[in-house]
Amino acid sequence: MSQATRILIALVAGLLAGIALAAWAPGAVDPVASVASPIGTAWLNALQMTIVPLVVSLLITGIAATAEAAQAGKLAGRSIALYTAMMATSAVVASLLTPLFLDLAPIPAASAASLRAALTDVGPVPTPPRLGDFIAATVPSNVVKAAAESSFLSLIVFTLVFAFALMRAAPAARDLLVRFFTAVRDVMLIVIGWVLWIAPVGVGALALVVGARAGSGAFGALIHYILTVSAVGAVITVAAYPIAILGGRVPASRFARAIVPSQAVAVSTQSSLGSLPAMLEGARDMGVPVATAGVTLPIAVAILRATGPAMNLAVAIYVATWFGIAIPPAVMAVAVVVATLTSLGSVSLPGTVSFISAISPIAATLGAPVAPLGLLVAVETLPDIMRTLGNVTMDLATTMVLARWQGDEEIGDEDTATG
Repeated sequence: MSQATRILIALVAGLLAGIALAAWAPGAVDPVASVASPIGTAWLNALQMTIVPLVVSLLITGIAATAEAAQAGKLAGRSIALYTAMMATSAVVASLLTPLFLDLAPIPAASAASLRAALTDVGPVPTPPRLGDFIAATVPSNVVKAAAESSFLSLIVFTLVFAFALMRAAPAARDLLVRFFTAVRDVMLIVIGWVLWIAPVGVGALALVVGARAGSGAFGALIHYILTVSAVGAVITVAAYPIAILGGRVPASRFARAIVPSQAVAVSTQSSLGSLPAMLEGARDMGVPVATAGVTLPIAVAILRATGPAMNLAVAIYVATWFGIAIPPAVMAVAVVVATLTSLGSVSLPGTVSFISAISPIAATLGAPVAPLGLLVAVETLPDIMRTLGNVTMDLATTMVLARWQGDEEIGDEDTATG
């Protein structure tokens, strides 16, 4: 049984047990919650303790890998530029669509209120800072204090400055520090793997308390969350088709046929890397030379997370809306940048790992609580299918655009096949 399946089963079992407890033994709710809540909180704290070192090491190693790939040649440089632009656009789309979707289909009020009451460890909703204070806080006066207080925005600013300065350092110093942060990243991934291994216990405890205090409305709220976030990912997926058709000048029917095998692998494996062979074959069927697809697609799999910025930002906006937090336009603009950067740093991570490490900084930027992510990660299995489907579709669509820029004129010819 996969890890995601075990976590999802624990969530459902915990919610059902909590609902049954409230219905059949209401007097036992508080005593049981007094035991289950600390267990869930301890697991959530264990998850959160990995975030700061993981985000810092991921950003530094991600920027180093991106810079190295961009220096590999003109095609690689074009790929990096296009992928970065696509990820930024993805975040902008989410910043516009998610509030729209929540206006058209609001969060069920009763369910949202029950869940807010059930998540006792969230704490009070912070007051949105004034614009001047917000801008001033983006530059940390003490980076250690910023890390200790999980001030992700200022921490990311420092990390970016450090990473870009590192790229200008002497090769020996650069290699040493990149190896150091690579080791930190790998060790933290081992730690978070241990924490996620016991996730069914933590999620089950959290879900038990939520089910007992929120009742069956918790299911309705979680379903609404899944549909809203997945809808944002679906828009990014659909957008890949006109990008391939107009930017790559590929007939619509041909692109639709060529992408189906890659999409089937993406849905079944939830892995962009696992879909790479099918994507290479699909690119070949559309006339892209191996010399082109063999460069662009591996870089896309490693760097391009087309749905990542959009769906990660959508999760953070959903949580902020859930807790009644207003998001000023300036704060939303900064969150778009943070969503793009954290997705760039989340390369090749499992869905459950990238969910926490990528969304926590965005939520913190919006002033939204991080605690609900410990519950939402349990239902990430279904949105993760949409994430992978959109990523694979956009990987192949951008490959068509890059191949056209490269001058591969045979693209789109029905009778062309290159080996």
